[in-house]
Amino acid sequence: MGTGSGIRRGVGAGIAGILLLSLVGTGAAQQPVAITEPATPLLPASFGEWKQTAAAGAAPAGAMSLAAVSQQALEECGPQRSQVADYTRAGRTVHVEAIEFGDRTGAYSAFTLALRPGMRPGKELNGGQEKDPGVAEAAGNGAVLFTAGSTVVLAAFGGEVSVADAATLRPLADGLPKVPGNKGVFPLLPTMVPARGLVEGSVRYALGPASYAAEGGVLPAHSLGWEKSAEAVTAQIADRRGKETLTLLLYPTPAIAGAYAKAVQAFAAQGPAAATARVRREGELVLLAQGSFSADEAQRVLENIHLKQVLSFDKDVPPVFHAEVQKTASLLVSISVLSGVLMLAAVLLGLFLGGGRALIRVLRGKSAAVEPEFLSLHLAPQNEAPKFDTPGPEGS
Repeated sequence: MGTGSGIRRGVGAGIAGILLLSLVGTGAAQQPVAITEPATPLLPASFGEWKQTAAAGAAPAGAMSLAAVSQQALEECGPQRSQVADYTRAGRTVHVEAIEFGDRTGAYSAFTLALRPGMRPGKELNGGQEKDPGVAEAAGNGAVLFTAGSTVVLAAFGGEVSVADAATLRPLADGLPKVPGNKGVFPLLPTMVPARGLVEGSVRYALGPASYAAEGGVLPAHSLGWEKSAEAVTAQIADRRGKETLTLLLYPTPAIAGAYAKAVQAFAAQGPAAATARVRREGELVLLAQGSFSADEAQRVLENIHLKQVLSFDKDVPPVFHAEVQKTASLLVSISVLSGVLMLAAVLLGLFLGGGRALIRVLRGKSAAVEPEFLSLHLAPQNEAPKFDTPGPEGS
């Protein structure tokens, strides 16, 4: 990871490189020169009441540090850049380390890599509420570890961390870079872990063999199909029945999952808890439970884990009913407008034809009005009815 002075040196080198390219461009005007502005610093100069010091120092003695995490395992999470800075507030100093990853999936995997036993989950940085189920936060060992978007941050206070100390970091979490689109979607696999009996802080999410091995995975790390975009979660369940280790594997297709389910089944049959270990596959999901639970209890735990089909959209999508109503209303409005236009056209056409005829009659010296002419078939009698003399009373 780079330090604050390292970032400044990098920016200076970038500016010097730009100047060099511009000078070369004057000598060869035919060649285009691409100029890239340096990225903004990952950590701000200040947040809340905390002010950044002139230079970043080392982490407090005995405190947690992201530098202690397996670098090979972190590489599997896709790190993009990092920065270290020290901040002061009311005479107190906090050492902050931040690593930005390519997406939220990599950030959460790195978060579970950095977790240490004894760290308690917290939600102080989320306003004390579960507004976002994907927000990860833990405190302990004199530090606060949390994710914000695709960035993992470790704030080491060098002493006991209180709820108030964690709450002061909320402006820092709010100001870190946001992740747009699908890169900001929280991974699906960790949400499938059952909450009943779950040991706090035991969920570990791996994206490769190094991170899986570093997080204490029970299966052979290099035989799980990572080259096929596999994901793995390891968690502990403990209650009156004993302690059980759950392994959840997610593959791109059911066919790939079926092939590796056989390998997991073969491994479970040879393990130390072979008599009680159970394996189950559902679509792209492969599940393994092994530990001190009975075989029936282990199978029951696996039966309660199901693959959730989740769709994500970059924009809000209206409900189907509202969409149909909008379509119907739009159709009726279009019909009304068309009818009005046709009626108006008929009126204008009538005025044009009638007025034009009247104008022509006036120009010819005739009356504008036209006498009505009626057609007749002349069915009325053409001759008068014959008249006959009637005889008198005596026949005269």
